[in-house]
Amino acid sequence: MNKRIIFHVDVNNAFLSWSAILLLKEGYKIDIRKIPSVIGGDEKKRAGIVLAKSPIAKKYGIVTAETLYAARRKCPSVKVYPPNYSWYYQESKKFHDYLKQYTPNTLKYSVDEAFLDFTGTNYIYKDYIKLAHQIKDEIKEKFGFTVNVGIANNMLCAKMASDFQKPDKVHTLFDEEVKTKMWPLPIEDLFMVGKQTSKKLRELDINTIGDLANKDIEFLTRYFKNQAIQLKNSANGIDESKVEYQESKNQSISITETLPKDIIDIEELKEILFRQTSEVSRELRNKEKYCNVVAIIYKNSHFESYSRQIKLDNPTDKTEVIYDTILQLLENSWKNDPIRLIGVRLGDLCNDRKTQMSIFDEVEEVDEDDTFQKKLDEINHKFGGNSVIPASMVNKIGKKHDFKD
Repeated sequence: MNKRIIFHVDVNNAFLSWSAILLLKEGYKIDIRKIPSVIGGDEKKRAGIVLAKSPIAKKYGIVTAETLYAARRKCPSVKVYPPNYSWYYQESKKFHDYLKQYTPNTLKYSVDEAFLDFTGTNYIYKDYIKLAHQIKDEIKEKFGFTVNVGIANNMLCAKMASDFQKPDKVHTLFDEEVKTKMWPLPIEDLFMVGKQTSKKLRELDINTIGDLANKDIEFLTRYFKNQAIQLKNSANGIDESKVEYQESKNQSISITETLPKDIIDIEELKEILFRQTSEVSRELRNKEKYCNVVAIIYKNSHFESYSRQIKLDNPTDKTEVIYDTILQLLENSWKNDPIRLIGVRLGDLCNDRKTQMSIFDEVEEVDEDDTFQKKLDEINHKFGGNSVIPASMVNKIGKKHDFKD
């Protein structure tokens, strides 16, 4: 049986790179990737944190998820640019659509990451390393941003490989390379090991991935219970996860986002979910579809995934209806655990609304509502993010929302 061949393609510094491309397109004279710069919110507000940083900013010690105030103390000359999520969505879509030409077995892992399963395609692709370089170079030439490509025999090792030296690189981490390439790395570098777990491992004198790989499972179980087997398997490069790709029937639209920090504040989650809901509902309308199912997706700090969904009484494409449903799901399904990834999925798509209307409802009211929603989409597409928000939604969004992207 042939070993699996998995690629992990990861956009280098996605938000900052994509902002740089947009600014250059608009006539900006400086490539912000080449100066001390960060993507972040209003530093006077509590939500003002670093979402992305340039390589030069990184040299000053600026890190993702710290406050902009802290970043300015490290580098007073750092330039701060606001995020433009509408533009990021467009760039992300181009990136993921491009990858699908190579294999239908493609999993969108986040806005700027994807897994590709090439298992059994050796009759098409004779040299996978050459193919990875082709993908990397074509993305740079076509879209203006760079990626790293990790190649391995499973998803975990492909992800680890893509995190090796950056940017614009191809790396391998095949089964036979785990001991030499992965084991010497510090324990914090092991995918799926968070800050609390790595701290606990260090306290147990487990300092490298190799230390963990060779530790007795009974010892690990004493301290990590059910997590022990997963930890030991990961350290040995063992992962049976499958690249479960979406079929091209387009029966769902989804967006997930790996957060720059674990979030335990429901108001922050509401704000993120509002932005995600706005993006997927706009895509729904662009495709002239309606959804019958709304779902919320979570992954917590222990990498446990769970989701909840609701079947709607009537199909819809309205942002407000979908967001109201998301808020209902959030209130009823979130376990108050630290969230590291969150997302929204719209499922069971159809072409017709087939709304059960009251005899007192008038069709013209629906048409006016559609026209209003279309105008909002045009404005928000032009100016980015959620520049205009209906008054009826203002109080529903997280209290930290500053209505600026």
